[in-house]
Amino acid sequence: MFSKKTKKQADILPTETFEAYENPIWKKTEVEHRESLESLANIAQSMKVYNFIELQYATDEFSPSSRINGSVYRGKVNGDLAAIKKMRGDVSKEINSLSKINHFNLIRVLGVCFNEGHWYLIYEYASNGPLSDWIFSNNTNQKFLSWTQRVQIVLDVARGLNYIHSYNSPPYVYKNMNSSRILLDNEFRAKISNFRPARSTEEQIIQTTSEQVYLAPEYREKGQLSPKLDVYAFGMLMLEVVTGKKVANLNERLNGNLADAFVSVLNDTKGKDRLRSLMDPSLKGNYPSESAISIARLVEFCLNTDPSSRPDMEDIVRSLSKVLSMSMSWESSL
Repeated sequence: MFSKKTKKQADILPTETFEAYENPIWKKTEVEHRESLESLANIAQSMKVYNFIELQYATDEFSPSSRINGSVYRGKVNGDLAAIKKMRGDVSKEINSLSKINHFNLIRVLGVCFNEGHWYLIYEYASNGPLSDWIFSNNTNQKFLSWTQRVQIVLDVARGLNYIHSYNSPPYVYKNMNSSRILLDNEFRAKISNFRPARSTEEQIIQTTSEQVYLAPEYREKGQLSPKLDVYAFGMLMLEVVTGKKVANLNERLNGNLADAFVSVLNDTKGKDRLRSLMDPSLKGNYPSESAISIARLVEFCLNTDPSSRPDMEDIVRSLSKVLSMSMSWESSL
């Protein structure tokens, strides 16, 4: 009986193992895992690769107290705070692209980790969090940005976008502009986060997490992707920064005519009075009118429905650099 039982078990076990090995789902997972490990070996040549145990230690086993939001955790890596994000799917190609991109106004990728089929990215930590927390605060949490800080922030974002557009040919497009994706470091300098490279040659609707109102009409209607898509969204961002209101709310207030938000300011003899009604009340009128009008004019150009009539980010950087210089002179004279 003992011999018979052993034989029966011996007959069953190899059969189950063989069937599991032939399972196409299992084989696909094995192939993807092997390809990911090969990608990791290539990435290691240009980016630090972390052990998963290091990330567990840094985040206290990915505890809820370490969570920033969603799948992003705060952790201490090599003695410095970092943001650790668990990615969905195989993002090895994106990581390869990100490893070659380096600019002060883009959140820097410090390293990568691959564990049990999942990718983790380790980013530099922006201690003052998202821009949205500061411009929509209504001072309930004592968060406030001065006029000069706001100009510096939009200039930082413009520089980051200009780098994205000019770094490669054809250029990359950010396509996911949103005030919650602009992060502020300890000196309130802006850094673009969640950058996932997309080429301007793509002309189909691609996945985007931007609010619909940020998206340029040529993208919403025809799926056309170009750097001018980012220029339009940047105009929306500037609107939020100077008004302290979400563009979705402004859209309702202006009956969908966001592009005409500052038309009366620029063309009316009582432009300064109209400007005051649009500006963020938390500024309490503490801004130079000439600089604010320059921003208003720039917003109007960026929100042009014709992409070819919008300025390039390089032109925007030049304009905002002058506005910042004027604003700093105004601030030092107070």
